[in-house]
Amino acid sequence: MPPTQAESVIKNIIREIVQECAAHGEIISETLIAFMVKAVVLDPSNGFNMDRTLVKSDVQKLVKLCVTRLLDSKNPSLDTIKMQVYFDLNYTRRDEFLEEHHRVLDSRIGSVSREITDNRACTKEELESLYRKIVSYVLLRSGLGSPTDIKIVREATAALHSVFPQAELGTFLTLSKKDKERQLKELAMIVTGIRLFNRDCGKGGEGIDDLPAILHEAVPATTQHIDSQLETAQNLAYCYTAILEKAARNPLMSSELKQYMLKEALYNVRQYEVFLHIILVTTTDLVRTFNLLTEYKLFLFSSSILGERVHTTDFRKLEWLFPETTANFDKLLIQYRGFCAYTFAATNGLLLPGNPAIGILKYKEKYYTFNTRDAAYSFAENPEIYIDLVREKAKKNVELIQLLELHQQFETLIPYSQMREVDKHYIKPITKSESSSQTDTHILPPTIVRSYEWNEWELRRKANLRQKVTHSVQTDLSHMRRENYSQVYLSKNSGTQSLREGSTGVPRPQIYLAGLRGKPSKVTHDVKVNLTRAVDET
Repeated sequence: MPPTQAESVIKNIIREIVQECAAHGEIISETLIAFMVKAVVLDPSNGFNMDRTLVKSDVQKLVKLCVTRLLDSKNPSLDTIKMQVYFDLNYTRRDEFLEEHHRVLDSRIGSVSREITDNRACTKEELESLYRKIVSYVLLRSGLGSPTDIKIVREATAALHSVFPQAELGTFLTLSKKDKERQLKELAMIVTGIRLFNRDCGKGGEGIDDLPAILHEAVPATTQHIDSQLETAQNLAYCYTAILEKAARNPLMSSELKQYMLKEALYNVRQYEVFLHIILVTTTDLVRTFNLLTEYKLFLFSSSILGERVHTTDFRKLEWLFPETTANFDKLLIQYRGFCAYTFAATNGLLLPGNPAIGILKYKEKYYTFNTRDAAYSFAENPEIYIDLVREKAKKNVELIQLLELHQQFETLIPYSQMREVDKHYIKPITKSESSSQTDTHILPPTIVRSYEWNEWELRRKANLRQKVTHSVQTDLSHMRRENYSQVYLSKNSGTQSLREGSTGVPRPQIYLAGLRGKPSKVTHDVKVNLTRAVDET
């Protein structure tokens, strides 16, 4: 079935159940009805198959079962579910409450903040109006006094003027919008601090309630009321547990007693006790919490309990944690909210608180406590059997899912307040044990030379050369050895000469011309005479 179609079918079923309950004179919230629908579908005894589409007969059967359970005023299980739904819708943790408070406050004063940051005042009247708006913003953000009370406005104006005079508005207007918003928040905190200081000094604080005095009266009264309710719930739980234990040992008594009703009443009281503890933690101071933890640790280490603890030698393959061997022992996230898993599974739903001093079993990165050593031994032999029995029991009594914190196994029934904690990593134990080690004084032999001296003159003194004689010894191979010398002469100019001299002469050419002067005749005759000697004649 597509998700949209499934949501439509569920809405129609819820609407029909609302009409049926209204016809019987009961006005029930849709949140409770939705929780009951999932609880009825989850119960295997009702025969619903979550893997197939619901037909018309299945829807009619589902509506009938839900209406029957919702109109059963004598059913403790219904009261437990109502209590769980109411607590889930109304209880808010401190960090979530502060976050929601700041969100609502920002939405309320957002318009005033925008009027201030978007203002473009120029004239004197506009600047005065802007300054009055800043005073109103400071009062609205602090929540200490009404902006319409003239005395409170005058006091806030004087406090603001001491840190932010009106002459600084020009500089304020030149800032960016983000810087303006940041400065407005800083001014609101500073002015609030000044007013609180003046009130403490008795010089002002108009319209500011004496919150410490109010809390001094209200917190002890609230704590006392919660303590009384917690004591009543614990006494009822002890009585119900004692009756169920006695009925388990007496067959005649168990036949006359409606054990399932008594167990559902026990679940109701235990859930009420858990919610009271959650509220009490937020109201008690740290000193009292520290004292309780101190008493708890002393209780853990009492001699009577130490004799009942688990012997780790009996289970070689399982890991057991004890207070003296685990640093963060009291911070471990115990399964089933600290109740004994074996007793709950073996007795078909009896809730008995576990005793961590016996030993905490670590199995598949989860931690389990037990009320006796025998219960711990029985569970450790085959943990999966008892874990499955607890899961099947929770399907039949859906209020156990929140009481025993089984949300990860039934993700469809996770309360809104715990949605963020589904993927939360468990705190891992920091185990510690006694250990000792011993080393020899000197593992390696010493390499210190006692006769070493760094001073040359000390070495001379020890040598005592003045009273010593030099001796020399030669062997057969060394007695012919002597010192050798070599000399190198510098280079000088040198020349060479052949045995005889020889030369050659070339005939010089001698050529003459005759008749150059000419003759009386006009015709000139030149005569060339070559007188050069032959080579062989020279």
